[in-house]
Amino acid sequence: MNKRDFPRIHFYDQDFVDIYDRTWAWVADCWATGGTSSGIGGGKFFYYPPQHRLDQLEQIFSSFFLVYSNRIYAASNGLDALYSKQEKNGAIRWAYDVESGKPVKDKENPEGLMLPLFAWAEYNLYHKSANKKRVKEVMPVLQRYYAWIEGTFKKPNGLYEVPVAATGMRNSPRDGAVYHVDFNAAMAINALYMSALGDILNDKDTSFQYKRNYFSLKTRINNMMWNADDGYYYDIDAGERQVRIKTIGGIWPLLAEIPNEERAEALIAHLTDPATFGTENPFPTLSADNELYDKRGLGYNGSVLPHFTYMVIKGLEKYNQWELARDCAIRHLYFILDSAHPNGERHQVLWEAYQPQNEGKAVWPDKPDWPRPQYLAFAGLATIALMIENIIGLAVSLPRKTVDWIIPNLEIMGIENLSLKRNMVTILSNKSGRGWEIHMESEKLYYFTINVLNKKKKTLPIPSGKCSMLIDKI
Repeated sequence: MNKRDFPRIHFYDQDFVDIYDRTWAWVADCWATGGTSSGIGGGKFFYYPPQHRLDQLEQIFSSFFLVYSNRIYAASNGLDALYSKQEKNGAIRWAYDVESGKPVKDKENPEGLMLPLFAWAEYNLYHKSANKKRVKEVMPVLQRYYAWIEGTFKKPNGLYEVPVAATGMRNSPRDGAVYHVDFNAAMAINALYMSALGDILNDKDTSFQYKRNYFSLKTRINNMMWNADDGYYYDIDAGERQVRIKTIGGIWPLLAEIPNEERAEALIAHLTDPATFGTENPFPTLSADNELYDKRGLGYNGSVLPHFTYMVIKGLEKYNQWELARDCAIRHLYFILDSAHPNGERHQVLWEAYQPQNEGKAVWPDKPDWPRPQYLAFAGLATIALMIENIIGLAVSLPRKTVDWIIPNLEIMGIENLSLKRNMVTILSNKSGRGWEIHMESEKLYYFTINVLNKKKKTLPIPSGKCSMLIDKI
């Protein structure tokens, strides 16, 4: 295989393989550069063609699957384009016009704030590229951005007060909520990964500063937003009273590693409960037992959006819920596949949002142009990132020279020609006359950890060249 090809995946359901391959083909149509007078740097970046916008959420979430393109598509260009628009006060707005470079105005969100997830994206990029130089270059940008949010939106109680539009869930029924749990948890995620980036740079002062910020915010979220009776995190109002409406925002604390094991257990129970968030297509933006929940989706009154599903699954990983994470990823991808042929047409469409209990795109009668068709920024998280990370089960870290493979079921599956910087790796499992066997091929040494059914776990140095191992012999 040509080194400039995308990694090939192997899986027993060919439909999964086909939608993975097609997503890479569609991504080719989603690249732009800023207009000559836009001031947007960073080269060609990923975007949604009908909108001509450099969108913050799109750039952050698309980076999580573009890292698997074998460097055919630069996962960091969109982030660099946003950094090039940073203002003197540290602000980076939620979206910019591609031609003019001007911020897109939003009456509901006058400061143009969005979930602060740059540090999470950069940490992920580092582990897929091992580019320490990049971490050093972007750190000042991220520090100024963090300081802008803190100086503008942080209140004396230590929490952040932001418009609901800044959570990415505009019509979410959160009446009376002033301090949103998802935004505050995202700010904790920001601090957590800023500290981790400080560690990568061996900058103890920076690491300590953000770790202290993280623990301070974690304590406030646990003390003020956790409801022991309901086993859930809630928004709070101006009087610091809980607004007892369960939105998907209450799951963000998992990714931020905020709940202890006991609280995480209670929170995760909601993700398997069909009465709340364990719907056939996981996970709706509003709890299914809420009177405003609508199984058509109705915007953020029940729709399932792939980037929120990705967030929840990454949160489950933090608490070693690998089997549940994989099961949810598979169910979500089946819904995407079942909804990909509108009105029986041959042409496939990936939607921005889906219905939680029926196949098909989400419906919002007041907004006939929503959800957006062929919206790859979110859908690619399911068809590429979840496919590699959870359905096949691979976790890659270039700086550590490690590949972890968590196999909850013995199946014919794997990946072929995944680029680990200057090392092409192939890992495939299949059944031979000798039993289940894993075949590996690599150009350089790396460390391979295999975890089979949570019963067998072993780390082995994999030499360059071809080799194989029998699972029974591990």
